[in-house]
Amino acid sequence: MIVLAAVAHPDDIEFMMAGTLLLLREAGATIHLWNLANGCCGTETESREAIIRIRREEAAASARLAGGVDHDPLFDDLGVFYDAPSLARVAAIVREIAPDIILTHSPNDYMEDHEAVCRLIATSAFARGMPHFPTEPARPVFRKPVRLYHALPHGLRDGLGRLQQPDRLVEITGVLARKRGMLACHRSQKAWLDASQGMDAYLEEMEALCRAMGAISSGRFEFAEGFIRHNHLGFCPPEFDPLTDLLGRDRVLSF
Repeated sequence: MIVLAAVAHPDDIEFMMAGTLLLLREAGATIHLWNLANGCCGTETESREAIIRIRREEAAASARLAGGVDHDPLFDDLGVFYDAPSLARVAAIVREIAPDIILTHSPNDYMEDHEAVCRLIATSAFARGMPHFPTEPARPVFRKPVRLYHALPHGLRDGLGRLQQPDRLVEITGVLARKRGMLACHRSQKAWLDASQGMDAYLEEMEALCRAMGAISSGRFEFAEGFIRHNHLGFCPPEFDPLTDLLGRDRVLSF
């Protein structure tokens, strides 16, 4: 089983889906980590060239901790757009990886880069078996089923402040320390998140989010990550739920 975690910025995986990714790795899956944007805007002190290098190194370190395959970004921060040239480039990477499971952002997120990545990834997966859809560079199609799971937005609310409810909760208590270690690789973000978003002590903020998602389980899970399954049409049979199949119903709560 091949899993792709595809997000906008370095640290998005670690905040919202790294626990699930670690569990899938433990279950025998090959995991791929891909930040489509390079993090160039995530600083008030470093030069553009320096922060791109720093954030790339931090993402690679996190991927090594997870035992995953790391992929290079394609875009600048705030430069992720749902257009034909971008789609051709993203679809080429998706075809190279040929995932069975994709973890990505919510289509209803608080941040435009997140929503654009979600659309690019979903369309790339939809077009995985279309030989007349051109990718850049050209890559062969694959036609096996793929299931998309959308992580909840940071803060669990969309851009209009509406609370987002998952239809899958994954219990991550046993891997929370390793998830925290992955997020701690992103050292450059501590000061930036505090200055730009008022997110003091970002490791504790991540744990608080996971505790809040665990609370949705009505006491069954202490810490969890939440997901919403994408519509199966064009992607997979309706019953295809590899996340639950791999991790088991004792660890995945369905609503």
